[in-house]
Amino acid sequence: MTNPTAPSTAGAVVHGPDGRRRLTFRRDLPDPVDDVWSAITDPDRCARWFGRWTGDARPGGTVALSLTSDEDGGGPPAPTRIVVCEPPHRLAVEITEEAGDPWELTVALSPAGTGTVLEFEQVLPDGFSPADAGPGWHWYLDRLAAVLSGGPMPDWEETLAATAPLYPR
Repeated sequence: MTNPTAPSTAGAVVHGPDGRRRLTFRRDLPDPVDDVWSAITDPDRCARWFGRWTGDARPGGTVALSLTSDEDGGGPPAPTRIVVCEPPHRLAVEITEEAGDPWELTVALSPAGTGTVLEFEQVLPDGFSPADAGPGWHWYLDRLAAVLSGGPMPDWEETLAATAPLYPR
């Protein structure tokens, strides 16, 4: 697992220009941008660390996203609208859940030498605690890094224990 308190991995809550709170992460990955983009957007590669999707993956289109981890998988597919897709640098989606506001997620990739800087953001709906999402995003981003490196998948309980104190309720 990456060190969740390192500046490049710790999540932060910031206010966007629209005044809404955002949970943000930055990860420095040794892999080239095109490889990271593929791990995020190719359905088979994305399924290894996050979820499998099928459907219309163009801007304005909707895909059905099914989470694939043992911890989160097994539920019905979530309709996910592609808001922005600018290969290989920016992807923004809205994941609709059965109850509540959609999850607005953005991933931006930029080259850093031979590697990639990944910036992840989730808009936090009103009344939604960062403690309800922060540890999970640490875990999923660690899973992405594991798939890219061919390393072992992080343990959910270890990630939760290490990151939950970063997000007091």
